[in-house]
Amino acid sequence: MKIEKFFIVLILTTLLFVAENNFCQTKNMGLISNNSSKSYDGYTLFAPKQYTSTYLINNDGKLIHSWSKSQYPPGQSVYLLTNGHLLRSCMTKGQLSSGGGEGGRIEEYDWDDNLVWYTDFSTSTYMQHHDIKMLPNGNIIMLVIEKKTLAEVEAAGFDNTKFQPEIAQKGMMLPDYVAEIKPNYAAGSGYTLVWEWHTWDHLIQSHDATKNNYGVPKNHPELIDCAGDGKNLPAFWNHMNSIDYNPAFDQIAMSVRGNSEVWIIDHSTTTSEAAGHTGGKRGKGGDLLYRWGNPYTYGAGTATTERYFQQHDVEWVKTGYPGAGNLTCYNNGLNRTGFTANQSSADEFTPAVDADGNYTMPTGAGSPFLPANLTWTYLLPLSEYSENISGAYRLPNGNTLICSGTLGLFQEVTSDKEVVWKYICPVASTGAMTQGQTIPSDPARPAEFMNSVFRVYRYPKDYAAFTGRTLAPGDPIEKYSTAVEQEDNLPSMFQLHQNYPNPFNPSTSIKFKLSEERYVTLKVYNVLGEIIAELVNGNKMPGSYEIKFDGTNLAGGIYFCLFQAGNFKEVKKMILMK
Repeated sequence: MKIEKFFIVLILTTLLFVAENNFCQTKNMGLISNNSSKSYDGYTLFAPKQYTSTYLINNDGKLIHSWSKSQYPPGQSVYLLTNGHLLRSCMTKGQLSSGGGEGGRIEEYDWDDNLVWYTDFSTSTYMQHHDIKMLPNGNIIMLVIEKKTLAEVEAAGFDNTKFQPEIAQKGMMLPDYVAEIKPNYAAGSGYTLVWEWHTWDHLIQSHDATKNNYGVPKNHPELIDCAGDGKNLPAFWNHMNSIDYNPAFDQIAMSVRGNSEVWIIDHSTTTSEAAGHTGGKRGKGGDLLYRWGNPYTYGAGTATTERYFQQHDVEWVKTGYPGAGNLTCYNNGLNRTGFTANQSSADEFTPAVDADGNYTMPTGAGSPFLPANLTWTYLLPLSEYSENISGAYRLPNGNTLICSGTLGLFQEVTSDKEVVWKYICPVASTGAMTQGQTIPSDPARPAEFMNSVFRVYRYPKDYAAFTGRTLAPGDPIEKYSTAVEQEDNLPSMFQLHQNYPNPFNPSTSIKFKLSEERYVTLKVYNVLGEIIAELVNGNKMPGSYEIKFDGTNLAGGIYFCLFQAGNFKEVKKMILMK
């Protein structure tokens, strides 16, 4: 025992003087940390904004599946359907340009990356953008911009002294509408348009008394004031960036960045009713059933009552999840009231709604929709501020998955605001990057990096899409160029791979390979040569093995893994970061 311990201490002491990069990387991408005892175990789907592939990873940051046949980067959202198909919008650079979130095409791929359906939804007068959502009946709802000429804008009562220069330059405004289509799967492409709702049909303004929509906006919070929040008007006026559906209420929620609000409308209407003010289950046609985030936009508040600041990804918490029925979002935090700097947050609020989907209207003219404040919020550090894109939504265990999109940063936060999982997108416009490589900034958008991601979702392991499928973890998406990677590629009868992730917290995976049957031991030591854990001790057949090592109850620091197969010995250095 003394000789063996002397041998171990000698090896460990020697390793302390070996260059750090020979054994681990400075991790700036891929899995950064995973507290497996607190994170929600599932599969995370994301589509790098600058690349055409879509990835599904496990909580260890290892690739489970990918889709790479599309010729388009996302434009912007992607979803994994219950049948295992990938539904994605595409950036097509069509005839219209919103100046952000362009799309124009929708594609559906099966699990094996075969294109089963697509449609183009982009012309010189309208274009799908940002977000889509498949309904329970298989139809798809989407956000769409439509072209309105200067003559149409002025006829609607807009104050042309409030136009930003781009409206005159483009000769148009691009308000939003919602379209619902039924995919034509038999033909493999195309659609039938089944329903529409247009912002343009629900305007009110106090600028021009000669127009039919003239009125007092604060007396009609169900309508949309042409003046918005009083700021100068951009061509991409509403700038909607997410759409969600509540099947229990048959209602649609839209994140309206231009107003810093969420709007909720009735989906039970016909298209004709949606263009008016009566009809549908709620009897209000296409008027807003509810709005929240910035009461100033309907004359019911001031800058101090604003709660949303150009937010993204407003969606309902699902039935059965903690906070079910509440709405979550990524509050980007531009020009946030009461803050000395822009700062982002993940927010949740409880809408004033009953069990049947009826909302409490303001008590009088100039009164805001309730609630007055948030139910829960997680304020991100200033270093994680994301000026645009991004998302946040509730997981089944009550944690919240947050995507700071401009940084390509994904993290899972508990209700007590503890970060228990963190991952940085390792894919830029040229594909997978190398661990430790500097992540380039986007020359077209100085506030973004080239690994930016619009939004991410994590699916439970029992999600229907995974039934009957082989989900064997592969390698990390990011590349490794160190001696470790070179060792891993060399043929060897016996081989110990570098643990991954490394550094780790609290757990890591240790792989080894045998080409012949051998008696194997795999032990973890501290820097004093003391055995911390004996992971393997017994006869093993030829093959590859993966062993989990949990450092939850250990102090942070340097540890060493000693692998022995017969007379063969190999040591790897591991770093537990706490």
